[in-house]
Amino acid sequence: MISFVIPAYNEAGSIQVTIDQLRSVMDTSGVTYELIVIDDGGTDATAALARERDVLVIQHPINRGYGQAIKTGIDHSNYEWCAIVDADGSYPVNKFPDLMKYIPQFDMVVGARTGISYWGSIWKRLGRIILGGLITFVVGISIPDPNSGMRIFRRSIALAHNKRISSGFSFTTTLTLAMLLEGHTVKYAPIDYFPRSGKSKVKIGRDTLRVVQILAQAIIFYNPLKLFLALCILTVMIGLIFLLIDLIAGLTIGLLILAASIFIAVLVGSVGFLAEAIRLHRITLDK
Repeated sequence: MISFVIPAYNEAGSIQVTIDQLRSVMDTSGVTYELIVIDDGGTDATAALARERDVLVIQHPINRGYGQAIKTGIDHSNYEWCAIVDADGSYPVNKFPDLMKYIPQFDMVVGARTGISYWGSIWKRLGRIILGGLITFVVGISIPDPNSGMRIFRRSIALAHNKRISSGFSFTTTLTLAMLLEGHTVKYAPIDYFPRSGKSKVKIGRDTLRVVQILAQAIIFYNPLKLFLALCILTVMIGLIFLLIDLIAGLTIGLLILAASIFIAVLVGSVGFLAEAIRLHRITLDK
């Protein structure tokens, strides 16, 4: 049994196609399912068109964000397994049966996007590579697609981490972090990715800053010592670079900068150990 949550914001041009494709796939799968569409404060006919397909439609009175739309859908779902997919036609919903093969062995199964539509322009590719590198640093393993909007996961785990999962664009990224950093099992299965229908709701500058903020919050919550030790190493390296420049150029300030950087590194490291002690104390209290 599985609950499909479809967040939608002004997706009148593709919502019925998405629902019809899901129905066609699931009706032949033999699996009990339900479809839940969340109209996130849209101004077009998305909700009315979805109701024509006889699915549960929940409307937000205002636009509350991608993540909050999914959270609302999860709250109204009836089954332990939840699946999410965007309503813009960019995901191959016919591949859900392939993802379902990996449950219940895994706690979450993610459709890892491939192809030119996923990587996009050189700047988009660079952004995805940087994001992937940052997330790899946080979780310690390589992630093929941290923010895919097509995935299946245990409802109970998502609810347990509800307060730490983003209510905005970064819902999928923070769900990935929570799953991996809490030791849950995650499977990535390659899928195609297509150009979306309609206009993208992603704001590159704003959403990139939010992702960086969320990554920082995640590592401080789950593994603060890792972040602070990295900052210590970076600080000392800067001091050594200035010392090298000093030796080459015959200046006299390099040793002073190195000493200052070591002092700062010690302070940063001390804060890191304090943060780690607080984290371990919090875990003890939770138990």
